[in-house]
Amino acid sequence: MTSSTIDDLAALLAPLRTPFECKSLKAGNRYCMAPMSRYFAPGGVLTEEGAEYYRRRAAAGIGTVITEGTGVAIDHCVAADTVPIFDGDKALAGWQRAVEAVHAEGGMFVPQLWHVGGCIDFNFPDSPHAPLVSPSGFAGPDVAGGREMSDEDIADTVAAFAKSARHAKDMGCDAIELHGAHGYLFDQFFWDKTNFRKDRYGGPDISDRTTFAAEVVAACREAVGDEFAIILRVSQWKTYDYEVKLANDPDEMHRWLDPLASAGVDIFHASQRRFWEPEFTGDDRNFGGWIKEVTGKPVITVGSIGMSRDLMEDFVEGTSSPMLNRLVDLMKMFERGDFDLVALGRVLLADPDWLEKIEQRRIDELTPYDRAIALKQYEHS
Repeated sequence: MTSSTIDDLAALLAPLRTPFECKSLKAGNRYCMAPMSRYFAPGGVLTEEGAEYYRRRAAAGIGTVITEGTGVAIDHCVAADTVPIFDGDKALAGWQRAVEAVHAEGGMFVPQLWHVGGCIDFNFPDSPHAPLVSPSGFAGPDVAGGREMSDEDIADTVAAFAKSARHAKDMGCDAIELHGAHGYLFDQFFWDKTNFRKDRYGGPDISDRTTFAAEVVAACREAVGDEFAIILRVSQWKTYDYEVKLANDPDEMHRWLDPLASAGVDIFHASQRRFWEPEFTGDDRNFGGWIKEVTGKPVITVGSIGMSRDLMEDFVEGTSSPMLNRLVDLMKMFERGDFDLVALGRVLLADPDWLEKIEQRRIDELTPYDRAIALKQYEHS
């Protein structure tokens, strides 16, 4: 890569350095750290090394840190005992260290509140955990997962999300993100292959199957008030089917997302395996671009940004090199107004100083992603 190309790249990304504000989220730039599970919270408690892991990304210029998925205030929320929890004095004290560390570097701190539903943890399938629950006893098409949730289970889970959301506000977090993607609990309600309920939480249309998620959003909104930002991460692809589409066209996307926006979602986080791929035939907008078109809400785009291939391919191959040419496509989408924020995942896992190196024209110093290293302790990444 020539020096002129490096100069052009630094200038190209300059618009992402502009501030962004939505209610309580007042970020100095448009860069987010994407949520990535790390499994380094013994007994559900984030360690001091975990707080340092987040601080390093904020110190290197990332405006908004979205945490790894953290279980809400109910015992069946996670499927591994090294996943952090967002409830209880010890766990919240660990998160408080992380909040203060990120704020000290000028970053925004956003915990991602998570419930796995009926999904086992593929990385640690034998890890001890409470019995899982799901809408209809399925985690994927013809894949059993968890016992079917009762009305009491649903009410308790809604309350658990609201409780953890309130913790986040009380601790000084800048927003929350609800994990509604990738085949976990919200998605198990959304998907007609995992939701066969005959009550008000099921139904033949995607709009029928948004009821649970909308109730969670509304309960969180009541818990945190009108001016605290709520982000919802959604995806078309699932753990059990990378090609599935909940919404096959813009009309179906309206029926899926409009009830969630009405319930109180302020920002949608559009999880896509490859950000450059169009979502619907005949239009070059990606998943995030269509969400912005449909809902009118701010959008975070994500999906192999800065990488040579997507995450699922890395699970097989194990390594991935920086790939910067598609950043031109990213900025065309940004300038067109397709998204407002951009989330960086593996590039920041591999290299906490990725953004600084880009902006300081130290391209040759970028660290390739290596899954073997990424799965080691926080201090190695």
